[in-house]
Amino acid sequence: MFSFGFGANHVALPQKFEDFFRCYPVAMMNDRIRKDDANFGGKIFLPPSALNRLSMLNVRYPMLFKLTSNESGKVTHGGVLEFIAEEGRVYLPQWMMETLGAQPGSLMKINSTDVPLGQFVKIEPQSVDFLDISDPKAVLENVLRNFSTLTVDDIIEISYNNKTYRIKVLEVKPESAAKSICVIETDLVTDFAPPVGYVEPDYKAMKAEEDAKRKSAAIDPVKHSQGSMSTRINYSGILNSTNENVVRFAGEGQKISGKTSKPKKETEGIKDIKISLGGEPARLDLPEGQLFFGFPLVLPKDENEQEEDSNKKVFLGEGQSLRKSKKNKK
Repeated sequence: MFSFGFGANHVALPQKFEDFFRCYPVAMMNDRIRKDDANFGGKIFLPPSALNRLSMLNVRYPMLFKLTSNESGKVTHGGVLEFIAEEGRVYLPQWMMETLGAQPGSLMKINSTDVPLGQFVKIEPQSVDFLDISDPKAVLENVLRNFSTLTVDDIIEISYNNKTYRIKVLEVKPESAAKSICVIETDLVTDFAPPVGYVEPDYKAMKAEEDAKRKSAAIDPVKHSQGSMSTRINYSGILNSTNENVVRFAGEGQKISGKTSKPKKETEGIKDIKISLGGEPARLDLPEGQLFFGFPLVLPKDENEQEEDSNKKVFLGEGQSLRKSKKNKK
């Protein structure tokens, strides 16, 4: 029922990996093994000897590493993409080299580490161009697959539609001494801070300007007089102004006595003018938002009026014959 032995309840403690490498950017890798897409991620390239040592140690998965620059002392975290680097070298994304302040060929200390699974991250785009992305959360969900960790104050780089965007990590949760979280197989809530250089628009001023435009364009029917549209726009006055000083017959007449007669100036009103569509139309300037069709209003006749018109005699006069009657002949 019972078993005794030293290994029965023995739990293997995780062992740490630690080594120094010469760091170089991904752009300096051999053309046969270089992967330019690795610049837009958070994973490094280690030599095959590092894989042999890690396989003999009790290292937790996923493999996460703490990177410390020997020159600046700055720290960040990341994962490993492949073990294909030359011995004694480590290749890093360009943004990681800039974050650590490391120069190509400088020494870098790399330790295996553990960070908590991420629950929340707040980021700050470094340019307003990030606002051009229609669905930034979906884009981040896709590009964060190339990252293993996110560390506070890191400025990472992502690529979308052949354009590079720089994003700074402002805050992560849960908080830890490493100020870093693991983003592998976890539900991560993302919050966005306003991009650097973004100015909040003055919505009150924009709304006031739109209201002013709307009021100037609107037409209040209460302010207009009642009646037909021709009355409201004073169409009779417009016609009279165009027909002033108009002479219908500009020529001169000859009387039998030999004197010449000049035509009199016409002073007929709007009611006496017969409008026809044959001549040149008069210019009609209307306010914005008004239409004028110009057709007269003809009311339909009642049935009684139509019957009276049909009973009326058309010819009521008497005719005269050129022939004389028989009584006159006798």
